[in-house]
Amino acid sequence: MIKLAEFLMPVYNELRYRLLSYKELQGDETPFQVLREDGKSPTSKSYIWLVTTPRKLSEQVVYYAYSPTRSGTFAQKLYQGFHGVLQCDGYSGYNLLGDCIERTGCWAHVRRKFYDAFKSHVKDAEMPLKFLNRMFKLEREWQPLSPKARRKRRRGQLKKVVNRFWKLLEQIETLPNSRLGKAIAYAQSQKVYFRILNNGVIDWSNNTSERNMKTFVIGRKNWLFSTSTKGAKANAIWMTIVESAKANHLDPRQYIMKLLEKLPTLPAFPKKEDLATYLPWNQDFNQALEA
Repeated sequence: MIKLAEFLMPVYNELRYRLLSYKELQGDETPFQVLREDGKSPTSKSYIWLVTTPRKLSEQVVYYAYSPTRSGTFAQKLYQGFHGVLQCDGYSGYNLLGDCIERTGCWAHVRRKFYDAFKSHVKDAEMPLKFLNRMFKLEREWQPLSPKARRKRRRGQLKKVVNRFWKLLEQIETLPNSRLGKAIAYAQSQKVYFRILNNGVIDWSNNTSERNMKTFVIGRKNWLFSTSTKGAKANAIWMTIVESAKANHLDPRQYIMKLLEKLPTLPAFPKKEDLATYLPWNQDFNQALEA
C-alpha cells in the first residue's frame, strides 16, 4: 500500500495545489496514532489534518495530510500559498496563519453548546437555541441557490436574526462556569470570526469537512494506527484519492485502477497540464471510466 501510494503522489500533490488556488476552504484535524516516530513514544498523539472545498464549488477536493503534531506551525505549512477565507473551529493553532487568510467560524459548534445546555434543562438556554435553529432553517432553504443569491439573502434576512442573537447573549445573566455560561463565552469568543454573512460560497457550518473527517475516524476504528510515518502518509494519500473521487461522483475503485494504469506512463516530472487529465472532475477522464 505504501509503494502504490507513491504512484498516486503526483495527483495527491496536484490536488493540494488546486486547493490553494481557491478563495474559500474548510479545515479540521483529528488525532492519529503512529507507533514508530522519531523522538516520540508509541502512545503519543499524531494528527491527520483535513482541507476541503465548500459544496458550492464544482471541483471537489477532500485532502488529508499527516502531521506528527497539532502545532500551528504545521497549519502554516499546510496552508502556505493560500489567500482567502478558511472556515474552521476555534482551535488556537489556526491563529498562526497570518493576515493573508481570513478565518471564519462554524455556527454548528456554537449551536451544539447551546443545545447541550438546553437538553440539560438549563434556564434561559431555549431562546438562544431558537435563534440558532432559525438560522439553520433559512440556510437549508437557501442551499440550492447560487452563491450570489445566498449572499443577498444572508445580508437581507439572516443578518437581523444574527444581530438579535448577539444582543440576547449580552442580556442573559448566568454563572460563567455553568453550561450556559460556557456556551455564551465560546460564542462571544468566536464572534470576531463570523464573517459568513458577506460570503455566499462558505456554508453556515463546517459540517461538510467534519463529515469527511468522520469517514477517517470510522476507518481508524478498523485500522487503529499506522506502524510508521510512511504508513501514515500513505494512509492520507489513499483517503484523499478515495474521498475526492466520491465527492466528484466517481467510483473510487475504477478511478484508482485507472490512475495506477496511467500514472506510471507519465514522465518522471509530469507537467500540470498532464496531471490535470487525471483529476477527478476532468470530464474526458470520467467518460473514459464510464466506457
